[in-house]
Amino acid sequence: MFIMKKIFVSISLFFFVSCSFNSQTTVKSPDSSISLDFQLSNDQPFYTIKKNKKVVIEKSLLGLILENKLDFSSGFKIQETSNSSYSDSWAPSFGEESNIINEYNQLSIILHKDSLEMKLIFRVFDDGVAFKYEIPNQTGIPSYDIIDEKTEFNLSPNDKAWWIPAFSYRRYEFLHAYSSIDSISKKYFSDSVEDISYDTLGIDAAHTPLTLKKKNGLYVSLHEANLINFSSMTLAPKGDGNLEAELYPWSDGIKVKLESEIISPWRTIQIAENSSDLLSSNMILNLNDDPEEGSDFSWVKPGKYMGVWWEMIGTNQSTWWPSANHGANNKKVIKYLDFASKHKFDGLLVEGWNIGWHPEWCCSGNGNPFSFTETQDDFDLPYLSKYAKGKGIRLVGHHETGGQIQNYESQLDDAYSLYKENGIKFIKTGYVNDVSKNIKRIDENGNIVYEWHHGQFMINHMQRVIEKAAEYEISIIKHEPIKDTGLRRKYPNFISREGAKGQEFNGFSSNGVNHITVLPFTRMLSGPMDYTPGIFQLNNFRFKSPDNKVIDNAAIVPSTITKELALYVIMYSPMQMAADLPEHYLKHPQAFEFIKNVPVDWSEKVVIDSKIGSHIILARKDKFSENWYLGGITNQESRTVKLDFSFLEDDKIYNLNIFQDTDNTHWKENPMKYEVVSRLISSNSTIDLTMAEGGGFAIEITVTK
Repeated sequence: MFIMKKIFVSISLFFFVSCSFNSQTTVKSPDSSISLDFQLSNDQPFYTIKKNKKVVIEKSLLGLILENKLDFSSGFKIQETSNSSYSDSWAPSFGEESNIINEYNQLSIILHKDSLEMKLIFRVFDDGVAFKYEIPNQTGIPSYDIIDEKTEFNLSPNDKAWWIPAFSYRRYEFLHAYSSIDSISKKYFSDSVEDISYDTLGIDAAHTPLTLKKKNGLYVSLHEANLINFSSMTLAPKGDGNLEAELYPWSDGIKVKLESEIISPWRTIQIAENSSDLLSSNMILNLNDDPEEGSDFSWVKPGKYMGVWWEMIGTNQSTWWPSANHGANNKKVIKYLDFASKHKFDGLLVEGWNIGWHPEWCCSGNGNPFSFTETQDDFDLPYLSKYAKGKGIRLVGHHETGGQIQNYESQLDDAYSLYKENGIKFIKTGYVNDVSKNIKRIDENGNIVYEWHHGQFMINHMQRVIEKAAEYEISIIKHEPIKDTGLRRKYPNFISREGAKGQEFNGFSSNGVNHITVLPFTRMLSGPMDYTPGIFQLNNFRFKSPDNKVIDNAAIVPSTITKELALYVIMYSPMQMAADLPEHYLKHPQAFEFIKNVPVDWSEKVVIDSKIGSHIILARKDKFSENWYLGGITNQESRTVKLDFSFLEDDKIYNLNIFQDTDNTHWKENPMKYEVVSRLISSNSTIDLTMAEGGGFAIEITVTK
């Protein structure tokens, strides 16, 4: 996926030994706007961050606690420091930009206490700060298991955050709360957003990315990068605006289990002057590694797919399990393949093809174990794969595990071998288990224990899946995943993931009209999302049941067709879905043409305007042409915006094909009303566009001369 093109590297090193009681050193970003101060105070390590003299992070503690009462948060002296500068440019083989700058100043500090040693590495970019812990192998450490992380992010009680609850039942699939730092709690979330009190364990904490608007006007996103063989970091409020890292524990209480040295994920603090600048950062990717030398991921290709999916989870006209209405049958799949092939899609997802589906399969992890090689009687995998190949399209596989991890791992080689034999290059995996701390595991003593979805056990499992899939040249679209931390740079076949409350909830409940205006500034800061956009039948689409074809009038997707089109620009994914049924697309051929044309591989992006929870307007340039695509969405409020096209080249005339709301469009009352307008513009042009309540717009921009 990613090809490194180094253009310049400059490194300077300075070493000194200090045993002073209070020691402080500073490192600044390449543009000098961000400064990080490190100090030992009473032999404890602390850091402080400022941007343009505005405080981002107040004095905050660093450290880890290991088993055997080994405290790596106090009693330290500085043994050695080094400074370096780094600047290069690398080219992803696909992505949001064709060229990514990686530039930072680094401070490395080796701390010692008696015979023990710990290294802290800080990287200061123009758009944020990252740091990580390294504890090398040493004779004074009998166990490298971590029982606590003491990392603090000392903010202000006046800072406000967009957040979702951790240590709760449904992974990342929540609407976002907006509150002060100190208000982060399950009670606040239950009172203000959604009642989760009936199934929630553990402490009050928030998942990352957690996005903040500080009282001083700065925007901050707290997250982590390069999460491998560790536990997910959440953020627990400690009062007075202080957040502390809280790692998901194993069933026995240990946070991280390691046989040797400790190399933590990067703890990241992305910093911006405004919400739009948050969307321009590549810091998470830059903190990950390139693919291993000699590895070849040229077989990983981005694309667009359709699916036998929405008619189960959305329109409720078919079932995953065997029935008179079983969706994954040969006749129906062929119909979908013919349609998708005719309209030049790259793949067709089919869910419910395998043995194990039954009406009670969801969602406690106690259903029948799935087989990933045995098909339902009415689904002929070799025949359909061959038929698809003849049509110039491929099946997209589906592996719903039901959260039964050891059952899935025992079948990985057989399942992936079957798919490779049948030319299947993509798998959508699922881990639906909607109960807190409910991932069943058989421990080394043969006992059944239960793990958190976000703990080290699941992180290591998902890593094994990605690496195993790569052996068979298969890419993974992961649902109910571990959060994105940039691993797609090293493992390009980790092509996309869900990891938020996605479109599927609009099929059987509702995300509300404003949710999608928050996701770009929270979940999307971590990486691509398989949101599954493109629903065109926004009301009167859902049957009461597969056997009862009466329409459920209460079901509604809180969007408009123009907003659904805009999501293809705003919600980046290199494997993008057209989620609705073929017959619904045929009702709106012009809008469907936009979905067919919009790329998934880009060379540039420009954030034109944004406000979290309100609106976002974003432009992207096609990697393989001079065409641009522009998308805009708004919350429940109608909004008129002035579009400035100064990002286009001078001395060229462009044609705009605009999909816009009408005066009568409304997300609830009239969501499928839109109009298509064409006009010529230049880079000096401006135009006014009005987005309806809950609506948006999408524009295809082509060069005329």
